[in-house]
Amino acid sequence: MQNNQSQKPTLDYWYVWTDENGVSHQSRRQIEDFVQQGVTPDTSPQWMSKLKQSGATISYTVLPVGWVGEWHENPKPQWVVPLSGRWFVETMDGQRVEMGAGDISFGGDQGTEEDEQGHKGHLSGTVGDVPAVLMMVQFDEKPSMD
Repeated sequence: MQNNQSQKPTLDYWYVWTDENGVSHQSRRQIEDFVQQGVTPDTSPQWMSKLKQSGATISYTVLPVGWVGEWHENPKPQWVVPLSGRWFVETMDGQRVEMGAGDISFGGDQGTEEDEQGHKGHLSGTVGDVPAVLMMVQFDEKPSMD
């Protein structure tokens, strides 16, 4: 998160997406639509960004030490927020990103095409000697990212 008191903040996140050839990738994006307002009309203003989306589900997962999943797509568009521990996401283009508390990832790699190695979507797993605790905010439909 980048900000000083008078400058509009930005919040970085990793965006996992699918290209027109069905290959998954990761790129850095920013949430930039912050406005100064109070959480209620009678509170002091603060920088806020809101995403309103019906059909959202929040879930939590604990990935054990040494856990590595199979190649898969995100089941639905979802924000993944590490709460503790570290984990990685490797996309079909070979990019591997490690994340921990304070990092954010958006999983939008639905619709990938299996490659010659049998890879489809992404691979993920834990990093280090403690479990990775993740919060996921999953959507029935992909929210507008632009």
